[in-house]
Amino acid sequence: MESGIISVDRWSQGSQAYFLTHLHADHTRGLTPTWKWGPLFCSLITAKLFPLKFPQFKLSLLRVLDLGHWYTLPLFSPSSGQPITVHVMAIDAHHCPGAVMYLFRGEFGCMLYTGDFRWERTSRRAQIARNMLLNALKQEKLDSLYLDNTYCNPLYSFPSREVAARQVVNIISSHPNHDIVIGVDSLGKEDLLHYVSQVLKIKIWVWPERLQTMHLLGFQDNFTTKTSLTRVRAIPRYSFSIETLEGLNMMRPTIGIMPSGLPWAKEIFKGKGSAFGPSPSHSVTCTNRKKPNGSLAGGQIYNQYIYTVPYSEHSCFAEIKEFVQLLQPASIKGIVASSPSYVEPLYYFGKFCGKKQESSMLYQKLWSEERVERVETIQIKSATKTTNSNLQGKKRRKKQVGLLVSHVNRVSLLRRLRRGIKITDSDFPAYEDNI
Repeated sequence: MESGIISVDRWSQGSQAYFLTHLHADHTRGLTPTWKWGPLFCSLITAKLFPLKFPQFKLSLLRVLDLGHWYTLPLFSPSSGQPITVHVMAIDAHHCPGAVMYLFRGEFGCMLYTGDFRWERTSRRAQIARNMLLNALKQEKLDSLYLDNTYCNPLYSFPSREVAARQVVNIISSHPNHDIVIGVDSLGKEDLLHYVSQVLKIKIWVWPERLQTMHLLGFQDNFTTKTSLTRVRAIPRYSFSIETLEGLNMMRPTIGIMPSGLPWAKEIFKGKGSAFGPSPSHSVTCTNRKKPNGSLAGGQIYNQYIYTVPYSEHSCFAEIKEFVQLLQPASIKGIVASSPSYVEPLYYFGKFCGKKQESSMLYQKLWSEERVERVETIQIKSATKTTNSNLQGKKRRKKQVGLLVSHVNRVSLLRRLRRGIKITDSDFPAYEDNI
């Protein structure tokens, strides 16, 4: 497809039609209340949430796409001026509320842009979306796949959200005399919070803007802004830190729960055969601990006040692999230029595309820096536990917090470096077929 026709999650001037996968900030960068460059296509839920995210936005620009229906867009070729037709279908991405992937069809072939997505094998919603996509393709070859490669590395392995949600409930239940804070974004993980509320038969405190979002999404009775009504609070993730938990514990016993796929890696690359070179001598492994009966334990203790739980709204590596293997696209490109994995999907999945693989040393430098930072953080945390001096402990804790924030900020920055595309032919260079 030539440039100047459609853009997905990219908001600069110059395209005829714009598509928004969902309302997370890294996909709306450049979208403002005064944006005006063309029709903006999105899901119904995203359209409902839009005024909350972008007050004064010209809502007449929004075009709602129902899931599973083909829509025809009469556009034109910027180079020849001749009319062209683009067909598009929105499919449930099962990420955050309103998140969709887009299937495009036209003279350029057949192309899928996933946005952020998670299709668990055990999810009924994911199964419906999977069948919808396969029925739409009707045995047609997928020419181009733009893929959510956030966790596109075998290092990242975590269970389904259903299992992780039970772990959160177990942690809360095992601390009946503690206040609980759960770190969440301004959009996403509503199903987790609702599940906790339903199972434990409690309300959950959220900040006022978050309550508006919950009400728009249909959650009317499970959430409150009155702290006196509950011991469980969902707080903005940016305010979730060791310092915050230490301060809260000066007033009342409090534990924090961070639901995220990020810490849940398993060490598999070792020795010279690794795609990233030899492993550091003090490598860190964050794996899902299992009970003797094989079931997953209730999260992992990161700090004396903090549990991390592998609740992720992005697909883990095994799910990404299954997705690519199902579709077997002719070409594949990651939508996250730099992610915690630091590996282009083609390195692992080129064999499903019939293409030559990328260099095995891709992003080695960035990967090494991230690993070293994680190791240093854990080592300093361990030193903090063994000190007997209050003064030394305070200094070490400050250093630990600084390193933790540095690690999180680095990952957040890298994940935001590239989201969205103006779709052009040059995005998919020609590869020679394997002989």
